[in-house]
Amino acid sequence: MEIAELRVALFSGNYNYVRDGANQALNRLVEYLLRQGAAVRVYSPTVDEPAFEPAGDLIGLPHLPIPGRPEYRVSIALSASVKRDLAAFAPNLVHVASPDLACHRAVSWARARGLPVLASVHTRFETYPRYYRLGFLEPLAEALLRRFYRRCDALVAPSESMAQVLREQGMNADISLWSRGVDRTIFDPSQRSLAWRRSLGIDDADVAVGFLGRLVMEKGLDVFAATIADLRARGVPHKVLVIGEGPAREWFAERLPGAAFAGFAQGAELGRAVAGMDLLLNPSVTETFGNVTLEAMASALPVVAARATGSTSLIEDHFTGRLIEPGDITSFADAIASYVADPTLRSAHGANGELRSRDYGWDAINRTVAVAYVRLIEQSAGVAQRSAPAATIRRA
Repeated sequence: MEIAELRVALFSGNYNYVRDGANQALNRLVEYLLRQGAAVRVYSPTVDEPAFEPAGDLIGLPHLPIPGRPEYRVSIALSASVKRDLAAFAPNLVHVASPDLACHRAVSWARARGLPVLASVHTRFETYPRYYRLGFLEPLAEALLRRFYRRCDALVAPSESMAQVLREQGMNADISLWSRGVDRTIFDPSQRSLAWRRSLGIDDADVAVGFLGRLVMEKGLDVFAATIADLRARGVPHKVLVIGEGPAREWFAERLPGAAFAGFAQGAELGRAVAGMDLLLNPSVTETFGNVTLEAMASALPVVAARATGSTSLIEDHFTGRLIEPGDITSFADAIASYVADPTLRSAHGANGELRSRDYGWDAINRTVAVAYVRLIEQSAGVAQRSAPAATIRRA
């Protein structure tokens, strides 16, 4: 089977209405598949003013706003019109990208028709309750995810460390990698602009400790703020540069007096903003890959990150950055203080990271997903052929 023969129905909880690393990866995948001649139909909640134009044909799903996080939607069903659209499209594989109700229904729809299902894992949903003081719900969340993923034929994870977590959790027996790429036309050390830094009150000699991502609590904002407070208490000279927007912006700003909040950026502006940092602090443990870590590495920045899924597959400790035990404020501050005090170390680790980032090209990475699709379809066809004679005997 050739990639051009694929007919993929892709279900996502967020394809383009709020920009994040997961849906940008999905859009890049669809764009790649379409260039290879494959047919793709995308099903996701839609809004009147999405964050960006979608790749491919997008069909809206019935949805409701998530309580407390109304910028996100949760799809709740496959409507009759969606089922008709699916039937007319006649996919030969279903790809589900979030464990919501519509994706559950999509898995059931595919299984009833003997179609293979691939699930991509984009975030550690089971860790979210701990950021809202509901940590006791984590085992239940993990059990629900296990039930969902075991109904799929295979999973793809963005890093080997995440794949290993999924294996340990017993999510599925067939787990392979769908890594993430970085756009080197955007993220590159040449994008650094001292004039842009100065416009934010960051002098040329200042060491800018950066945060990059949506301003939501599950990104580890509490740990970031506590680490900066520790640095201030020690008298370590630094500036804070925050790139991103989100509902926790006010909370974050109150705890980071004097920080430069540059807001949301994309494209060349985002590349300039990342290159304007001197190091990235990424304390999140919810990432399955860590796009922001790779983008910082491509910009020749050392990265201080939580020793968690994603980061452990990208960062080589004491070579491209530092890996710190999650929540260890003192060790986070120690690592940053060492970079502030030693520009040679900062430069060496940044250069090492930039070299490592060159291994991540989008087309090669997305081809691995297409190859997984083909494998599952061929396996499914083989199973159907082997079972056909037995079915004939039973009828006789």
